[in-house]
Amino acid sequence: MQILHQFTGSVQQYLEQLSDPDQHRPACCPQCPAPVPLTAHGFYSRTIIDAAFDGVIRVRRYLCEACRRTVSLLPEFALPYLRSSLAVIAWWLMVHFLPASPPPAPAPPPMPYQRGQFWLRRFRAQAAALCVALAGLTTPAPAPNFVQRALAMLTTAGWTPAHRFLFADLRQHLLGWPPSLVPDGRRVTLPAAPA
Repeated sequence: MQILHQFTGSVQQYLEQLSDPDQHRPACCPQCPAPVPLTAHGFYSRTIIDAAFDGVIRVRRYLCEACRRTVSLLPEFALPYLRSSLAVIAWWLMVHFLPASPPPAPAPPPMPYQRGQFWLRRFRAQAAALCVALAGLTTPAPAPNFVQRALAMLTTAGWTPAHRFLFADLRQHLLGWPPSLVPDGRRVTLPAAPA
């Protein structure tokens, strides 16, 4: 299981603070009710593309001694199962779906056209579900379609807080889960929309 590491900063700053396993250790296992701290259980490697970084990062893993399952502490700038960072994907979506508005961050490094089209298709298919899920975080914005409404809601809430809310609280992927990776369903109660 992956949980988000609420880390703010650059990829390089993330890599520098990985040496201390106690710094962000979860207090208990998110998969079982055992109230015991998790044991540091090494790392796994994954690649990440960000505006100022293109390379391999390590992701810390922990082991629950009670249920014998591992938990990975995924940094919040990384989306599960995608190589590009949240900032790169946000930039690409904003530039292609809302070309009149200024992009949210500096331009990312060049990437294959097919990868961007893959994100656009997945976001378009996920837009209505995102609008419903993000209604628990921010007020729905008037827009001509679900894609533009979802982008407006993500921009209003902030891409990182929205990703944290979707993934950590609802187990929903920003671009939608591929059918082979859909996590087990979890009952959720959305909080009331802010007034």
